[in-house]
Amino acid sequence: AHHAWAWTEAEETQMSGTLEKIHLGNPHAHVALRNAQGLWEVDLAAPGPTERAGFVAGFAKVGDTVIVSGHRSKDPKELMFKAETITVNGTTYDVYPHRSKTYQSGF
Repeated sequence: AHHAWAWTEAEETQMSGTLEKIHLGNPHAHVALRNAQGLWEVDLAAPGPTERAGFVAGFAKVGDTVIVSGHRSKDPKELMFKAETITVNGTTYDVYPHRSKTYQSGF
């Protein structure tokens, strides 16, 4: 299992894709996102901060197009991403509000 941010690149990036799976439980909320590169495993924050950000059941569904900003895995072979924000249907949910960001909401 990956913990904290040590497994991610320092540079913040963003990507978009289609939701294939949503999990809002422990230890982190998680989505699977498909784009031209393949199927990405995207970690969000723990359930509490994710819920406080407003990203709760019913606000996204499989098939929705989303944009995530955050940090991809240092291992280029891994399609893994640690998201700080997720944008669905025009609404951005900042699941790590205390982290500084280079990408702002409303992309």
